[in-house]
Amino acid sequence: MGYLDNTTVTIDAILTKKGRELLAKGRSQFNITKFALADDEVDYDLWNPSHPLGIDYFGTVIENMPITEAVPDETQSLKYKLITMDRGQISIPYLKIEQNLGTDGGFTIDNLNGVFQDVTPQTWQTSNNGPQPSSFNSSYTFTLLDNTYITFDNVSLPGTGTGQSVTTEQQGLVKLRPRVLPITSDKKTKLIITGTGTGARIVLPITVKYIAPTTV
Repeated sequence: MGYLDNTTVTIDAILTKKGRELLAKGRSQFNITKFALADDEVDYDLWNPSHPLGIDYFGTVIENMPITEAVPDETQSLKYKLITMDRGQISIPYLKIEQNLGTDGGFTIDNLNGVFQDVTPQTWQTSNNGPQPSSFNSSYTFTLLDNTYITFDNVSLPGTGTGQSVTTEQQGLVKLRPRVLPITSDKKTKLIITGTGTGARIVLPITVKYIAPTTV
């Protein structure tokens, strides 16, 4: 959602892929209970504390920036959510993944060996002593953008169909399981992890790797 014109109170709302899926299932499924605010379009490097006209003009450039229109791509929107933090915090939380990631920054899972992939995020924060685990004890929202060839194994999902995005909220890890489906090439999707209380966010590429069957 975004303001089309910052001189009026006109709001542009666009459904994401997940929103369109729920709306297609009927009004009873499309029930908005939470919302989040973000400032993705703001460049705070433009804050100018040396403006010759004084403090009232430090943020003049920021306040007059054009506002971007709504972005329906859930991998690109709401990257920088607005959150409330205690006074004295010098940095915002961010997410780290405990496991070793591949060269693309994500996970690769073979389609034949049936091995599950644990995904264990941790919330970190920079303090005066450097980076360290954060004191924020947050659950995490996991969104798999396409569950055709891979799905969550250790959680109950509202639907079992394929070719759709699926979301679950968990305190700890999730397990990714490749589906037993014939493929002839690598299949790719993305896993978006968001700290429920912190807004910290990471997007992981997920590859289901094609392994040719052994012939005798």
